Amino acid sequence: MTVISQELQDHWMAVSPFLSIRNAAEYDLAIARLNSLLDEVGANEQHPLYMLLDTLGTLIHEYEEQHYSAPECSGAEVLQLLMEEHGLTQSNLPEIGSQGVVSEILRGKRELNIRQVRALADRFHVSPAVFI
Repeated sequence: MTVISQELQDHWMAVSPFLSIRNAAEYDLAIARLNSLLDEVGANEQHPLYMLLDTLGTLIHEYEEQHYSAPECSGAEVLQLLMEEHGLTQSNLPEIGSQGVVSEILRGKRELNIRQVRALADRFHVSPAVFI
């Protein structure tokens, strides 16, 4: 008697390509599959494919951590990038403070405080960690 039955081996052969990301092509395919699963499953934890969505997301995250490192940026640099992406000026960020305060932060003369970080994270829908 084998520990792994033939039936399990057959099923594994069918499923394993969905759970393997070894190169950029497989990564792109995994992203496409994840997007399709998100369209079908959404946040429905009762859906039969929810665990596949969750597992695939974890595998993609791990691949990204190993192969796509994010550049180190200061909170001010991230803020500047977000401002550019959203077409904002220093006076468009009242949650930080006055235009003068925003200017000091962007020039590195002042650090973002916790209240400002939380407000910016809420405004831009990002993790507060990107500003720290």
